[in-house]
Amino acid sequence: MKSWCWVADGHGAAQPRAIDRAGAKAVDHGFVWCHLDGRLTEERAWLDAESGLEPAIINALTAVETRPRAEAVGDGALINMRGLGLTPDDDPDPLVSVRIWAEKGRVISVGFRHLAATDVVHAMMQSGRVRDPGDLIAALAMAITETLDIEIAALGDTVDTCEADLDPDRIFAMRRTIAQARSAAIQYRRFVAPQRQALERLAALEMDWLEEDDRLHLRDAADRFARMAEELEAVRERAALLHEQLTDLRAEQIETRTLTISIVALVFLPLTFLTGLLGMNVKGIPYAEAPWAFWGVVGVSAALAVVITAYFLRAHWFRG
Repeated sequence: MKSWCWVADGHGAAQPRAIDRAGAKAVDHGFVWCHLDGRLTEERAWLDAESGLEPAIINALTAVETRPRAEAVGDGALINMRGLGLTPDDDPDPLVSVRIWAEKGRVISVGFRHLAATDVVHAMMQSGRVRDPGDLIAALAMAITETLDIEIAALGDTVDTCEADLDPDRIFAMRRTIAQARSAAIQYRRFVAPQRQALERLAALEMDWLEEDDRLHLRDAADRFARMAEELEAVRERAALLHEQLTDLRAEQIETRTLTISIVALVFLPLTFLTGLLGMNVKGIPYAEAPWAFWGVVGVSAALAVVITAYFLRAHWFRG
């Protein structure tokens, strides 16, 4: 993950700035955005020595475990948001966090993993579409919702496909797919629901760097997170129902196969008794010397098998 520092003049122009003592200072017109990689020792040292932030704020920006939040601290706000990352193998959580300190003329953000939305907002700032801290926070919230919305919609589509193609011959593969979708929905919902609340609190903060259009975008992002939370809850419940249906189908398959085996055993049980009785190695077996005896026994066994099978068919045993 790259670090950067850019300063916007508030009129649509932005230029890079070195991450040093001067880069940490707020500007009177526009704002400066410093984004840091929290895993780098020198940038952690910069926060402690050059940023001018209070120790409590620095501790919040560098905390390892976070959850979505928005809290006013003096004239600024401490904000944590989560979104899809670009390096899923580098973090067990599906949603990675960005920690933000925002005040008039300055934004400092810290990430320990590569959040996809930060690249989107970075490009927007370079092109001059982000002019103040409120624009940046709103743009970041909207970018997170746009990427995450696609992922959550894909989970819903996966469950839709499984419901439409419920196939008894693909039970094990479908159970794996449904289990993965349900697990992802549970993991996403862990952060989606509190993020909605954090954005609503942020939109209600009385900060002069938050304009009305910024609040409107934040409320819009909060509404989309509310819809995503509802979709995730639906995916979780539908996945649980599908799992139960697949379990019932599997039980029916086992019951049908067990019944078939039982019927075959019942058909051959009297035949086994007959052939076993005539196959005893003792004197006095009727027709033992008759030339037609073998074929007679075969005929009797075949007729007996047909009669027993006809009985089971008439009793509808083969239909369960």
